[in-house]
Amino acid sequence: MRKIDVLTPIGITLGFIMIMLAVLSNSGREGVASFLDIASIFVVIGGLVGSLLINFKLEQLKLVSKVLKEAFHKNDQRLPELIGLFVRLSERARREGILSLENDLDEIDDKFIKKGILLAVDGIEPEVINDIMSAEITAMEERHYKGRSIIEKCGEYAPSWGMIGTLIGLVLMLRNLDDPASLGPNMAVALLTTLYGTVLANLFFIPMANNLEIKTEEEVFIKQIIIEGVIGVQSGQNPRILEEKLSAFLSGETTVNDDEEDEQSVLMGESVNEA
Repeated sequence: MRKIDVLTPIGITLGFIMIMLAVLSNSGREGVASFLDIASIFVVIGGLVGSLLINFKLEQLKLVSKVLKEAFHKNDQRLPELIGLFVRLSERARREGILSLENDLDEIDDKFIKKGILLAVDGIEPEVINDIMSAEITAMEERHYKGRSIIEKCGEYAPSWGMIGTLIGLVLMLRNLDDPASLGPNMAVALLTTLYGTVLANLFFIPMANNLEIKTEEEVFIKQIIIEGVIGVQSGQNPRILEEKLSAFLSGETTVNDDEEDEQSVLMGESVNEA
């Protein structure tokens, strides 16, 4: 199940608010206008778009909106629940046969798990199942990398175009040295492009690229657990052994047994209170 990743919009909003507070605390509302310059925005955004058009194919650029959308969502798959699912599937497969798992497919939302169970039901060898599902993980990583690389390049290009805009502004300023009164305002305008490029890179593009990379790693990790679970079910492993094997992936997180013990403790506590 996918949910909104609230930390991403909170982080962007908080960063923007801190910048605006810094501006307002020193210049007041009247000074905010001095931080806005249309020409500087054109240089940074126009140069950034131009660089992306040169660097990537149109098909890749069409993925930008989808990639940015992924930065605001997260996979809410809990590992203890995932392990519990495979334990139940293993128990049913040993009790009623592997073909009985087809009846459970409608209750499973994850397409990757469904595919693995279907391969197991079809009697595919564990090694072949591993190869097929691992190939899908590799393809997913490649897709994610292509989309993420656009955001990473934006983080690289934005500060550079900010500096280019500053250099343009400095050239124009030096051509008007005969008017000393204009040097200060012209220098401020020249520096705005560097400000815009740096803020875009460090508040949006670079954090989002890192966010997407971490989410890809988490998704790959979960899919690897799914592969182990499917192979365990297909090969008829003992449910308890399969549970212990998959619990090794938790690495400090709450295990399935811990959840069961917590539930039993709660029930025992209620029983004592009633007594």
